[in-house]
Amino acid sequence: MVIFICNPVFFTIAILLISIWAIHKFFEIETVKRHWRNIEDFFHVYHVFNVPELNDNMQYNTFYRKLSIYLHSLPSLQDSYSNKLITSDNNQNDVVLSLAPNQTVQDHYHGAILYWFNQTEPNRTFILKIKRIDKRRILRLYLQHIHAVVDEIEKQRKPDLRLYMNVNAGAGARWRFIPFNHPSTFETITMESDLKNKLKSDLESFLKGKQYYHRNGRIWKRSFLLYGSSGTGKSTFVAAMANFLSYDIYHMDLSKLHTDSDLKSLFLQTTPKSIILVEDLDRFLAVQSSTALSLSAMLNFMDGICNGEERVMVFTMNSKDNVDPDLLRPGRVDVHIHFPLCDFSSFKLLASNYLGVKDHKLFPQVEETFQNGASLSPAEIGELMITNRNSPSRAIKSVITALKTDGDGRGCKSIERRRGNDGDDDVGEYASDHSFKERKKLYGFLKSRASRRKSCSSSPNNSALGSPLRICNS
Repeated sequence: MVIFICNPVFFTIAILLISIWAIHKFFEIETVKRHWRNIEDFFHVYHVFNVPELNDNMQYNTFYRKLSIYLHSLPSLQDSYSNKLITSDNNQNDVVLSLAPNQTVQDHYHGAILYWFNQTEPNRTFILKIKRIDKRRILRLYLQHIHAVVDEIEKQRKPDLRLYMNVNAGAGARWRFIPFNHPSTFETITMESDLKNKLKSDLESFLKGKQYYHRNGRIWKRSFLLYGSSGTGKSTFVAAMANFLSYDIYHMDLSKLHTDSDLKSLFLQTTPKSIILVEDLDRFLAVQSSTALSLSAMLNFMDGICNGEERVMVFTMNSKDNVDPDLLRPGRVDVHIHFPLCDFSSFKLLASNYLGVKDHKLFPQVEETFQNGASLSPAEIGELMITNRNSPSRAIKSVITALKTDGDGRGCKSIERRRGNDGDDDVGEYASDHSFKERKKLYGFLKSRASRRKSCSSSPNNSALGSPLRICNS
């Protein structure tokens, strides 16, 4: 053994192997890697490409989103010295790796090494560094490869929907998002089945209508007005739309905008396949003279003059009685949907959803109370059912009591006073001698007001550009 160790040949080999191992370990140190890349840069000519989140016109760069998905899927991300551990949008118990700010990650493609740098200041940008010789050889194929990988990833997983909210950031306005996991669907919302089917058909036609819109010189967008008292399900309906379309929601708070350019900039930062939501538009219009936004900017925004393709715009109001009809004309708002207070059919759907009850001995009493004119919002009835969900009988009794006592002024006596002696319901432009239930079928845009009623006919063959149902007074 002593002879083996003292043999100069074996001793030299051992020293050489140890040296190679030490050099290998030395070059695995991240600081040394960084310096070694600098040395390589000195001897190689590199090309640098920027992929900003926003382009020069402040519009969102869709390739930035795809690139983000691609880089987070790279195996080399696990070997990086600095990563962020975050929860997945789909599963809050699933922890995934994410690129840290100012982190560099390597990618390998057809024998070339590509470096991606995650720049976060002053603007979020991915920076690609590639050797000139490799750029000429594989860059176009590499970009196609990124698109193909991301498309495959998105096919295999449920889309991670997001809820965006506008915030003030420095001199302008920007979007921040949280995961959108609202469970509402068209099957769970409280709405007449016939109306649900018409809306679903309308949205499906919109999804397939790109060529049709362009052939007719129209921007590929669809706009909805949801109006009705608080608690009637407008926000829940928006969530159901988002889940049905697999669209993100951009919730635009007009009170946080300081200039007209903020409104335009925010809209340009939205992405295709999204719902642009503006709530309480009637309140904004009521105080518009004291706000920072001009009415002309709002009208241009509603007209879609910023060319926002593949977007659904949704505006909500408590009432449109005092709103100028020109503001809600076709082109600015395509579909009007009224969200009424509950009637008996809505109550039965709520009882089925919240209590698992499709029939009950107390139902006739509930129906009679509704027929006498009492009403509550779906949110109020739903809350009573949630509170008493362990006892359907107690839940239904609590609804009957609330309907009769009418704690918020919408009970039998208030309804009768509102109807007046002549039996004419005070429902603005939709006055008729039909029951409350008939008003629930309201859908489509209406061209008449109480002061100038005129007839119009509905066409069973309305195009995708028009409302699928028009209802007017005779």
